[in-house]
Amino acid sequence: MSEVVASRYAEALFQIGNEKGTLEQLVEESNVLKSIFTNNDQLAVFLEHPRVNNEKKKQFLDDAFQRFSEDIRNTLKLLASRHRIGLVPAIIDHFTQMVNDVKGIAEATVYSVRELSQNEKEQLEQSFAKRFNKQAVKLDNVVDPSIIGGIKLQIGNRIYDGTISGKLKRIERNMTTAN
Repeated sequence: MSEVVASRYAEALFQIGNEKGTLEQLVEESNVLKSIFTNNDQLAVFLEHPRVNNEKKKQFLDDAFQRFSEDIRNTLKLLASRHRIGLVPAIIDHFTQMVNDVKGIAEATVYSVRELSQNEKEQLEQSFAKRFNKQAVKLDNVVDPSIIGGIKLQIGNRIYDGTISGKLKRIERNMTTAN
């Protein structure tokens, strides 16, 4: 249920940004906002507290987020007044996905045994952008020593596993089903 609500707020923010031509600014601000809300649990607790009246919440949001656009501040005030401020990270995820879809950008996570070099990331981004018919692929590199070697890429709900540990698991599974 909350995912549906979050997607509706994200769609509204997307439409506002699209109409005003401020999508890029909203994306940058929303990424900062997500980090703020993810790293400060007490912020959402304060903004959802029933004893803090809506006027105080709105004033706090105006003061704390004065460097953000009016659209972001208004969205936060609306969420606070409707006791949905906890949805901010989910709303931003949906919003970012909508903007990426329009731009033809896919986000992916690549797992490797070591940090990939910039050149390796660029090669993977170009290769998977062609494979998925996207303008670009943004990679987030996660170091996972348990994969032994190779890489695993997750894009959306698809996983491409070219790791040694993945191959060993497939061999093991094939051997157990063959017996």
